[in-house]
Amino acid sequence: MSAPAAPGLASAHHVVIVGGGFGGLTAAKTLRRAPVRITLLDRRNFHLFQPLLYQVATGNLSNAHIAWPLRAILRRQANVQVLLAEVRDIDATNRRVILDHGVSLEYDTLVVAAGASHSYFGHDEWRDLAPGLKSLEDATELRRRIFLAFEAAERTADLEARKRWLTFVIVGGGPTGVEMAGALAEIAHHVLRHDFRTIDPTQATILVVEGADRLLPPFDPGLAAKAAKALTAMGVTVKTGALVTNITAGEVTYRIGQATEQVAAGTVFWAAGVQASPLAKTLATATGATLDRAGRVSVQPDLTIPGRPEIFAIGDMTHLVENGKPLPGVAQVALQQGRHVARIIQARLHGEALPGPFHYVDLGSMAVIGRAAAVVQAGRIKFSGSLAWLAWAFIHVIKLMGVENRLKVLMTWAWHYTTWNSDGRLITGGPRRDAPATVSDTTP
Repeated sequence: MSAPAAPGLASAHHVVIVGGGFGGLTAAKTLRRAPVRITLLDRRNFHLFQPLLYQVATGNLSNAHIAWPLRAILRRQANVQVLLAEVRDIDATNRRVILDHGVSLEYDTLVVAAGASHSYFGHDEWRDLAPGLKSLEDATELRRRIFLAFEAAERTADLEARKRWLTFVIVGGGPTGVEMAGALAEIAHHVLRHDFRTIDPTQATILVVEGADRLLPPFDPGLAAKAAKALTAMGVTVKTGALVTNITAGEVTYRIGQATEQVAAGTVFWAAGVQASPLAKTLATATGATLDRAGRVSVQPDLTIPGRPEIFAIGDMTHLVENGKPLPGVAQVALQQGRHVARIIQARLHGEALPGPFHYVDLGSMAVIGRAAAVVQAGRIKFSGSLAWLAWAFIHVIKLMGVENRLKVLMTWAWHYTTWNSDGRLITGGPRRDAPATVSDTTP
């Protein structure tokens, strides 16, 4: 079956886009004036601004600040229909996608932009012990664990247990790990400083464990060193060249050289690796495409699947080598690929010369460390400190969907900057099963 079409579009070229993230949404919006009908499929009814997920996880922003309903974004684009659905299979021979509940949807062109999830490098048993940060559900769970850890420490009279609850380990020292560490340090040293009677939140231990020889491996070594120095000044302990070998309930084991170290930790976060969406494997099985070690599907320079010119794959779920290196899994790659695919589709429909192979234009990288501290790298331009922090804030605000969200985020940040007060510290979900059941007998 086919999705219902808007009046006048029933016989138009049907483009099915899987995924309402940066790549898929950009492709749909770029095709707004093309003579096509578009069906955008996503398991969620909103577009998520992932770069600010860590701010939801640490209580600085609420869920609604960084998400916007897909239907609201595309309501004025008459050639798009949004369907809340999950793709279960792809029938490349008959040009169909199989959705949940057994419904199938025919396409003329298919664009798969399903994103990525966490990679635990073969240790999936660590998933529940060290959750990552890729979705709003992840952010809510991390927020719950962070603030429940302080609550559990307040309730126990056992000093060793208290120390364990106040120890946070972040596995991975890339941008996400660095941003989480800085936000946690601000929570412990400023936001919660006067909120408890038994514990001193400033005594919390925040440890970043990074397998490379420095933090922020993609960045210039000088900027990475400044980031490490800034984190250290905030009270964060950084361990580089450290490979995690085991995670159990309440303990993390890592190896530096030949030495093995263990740390008792009540809360562990995973920011060390990503793996393509399972849909990449589904696509590879349906088309004969190859997968790399991270489960990403290999695409042609024009972003099509080999032998399937009608199927494009873009974003974090794809593997494409440029200048001898795979393209990074960042939002800018997905955005640029979404626009490139849309231009190819339009050129085909109009019988025009096709754009050349996709080339990624690196617009730079940035990572925020804390208040008035960030690092920015854009080609030969490299800077850090307050100016970098302002640039980070400006770029992230203007990229949010909707003027309302931009204003809300700006006001929230201004209030937090002025008062150190954060109104997003809500604990939702059930209590932690391993938290102490009795109130500390040292509580006044």
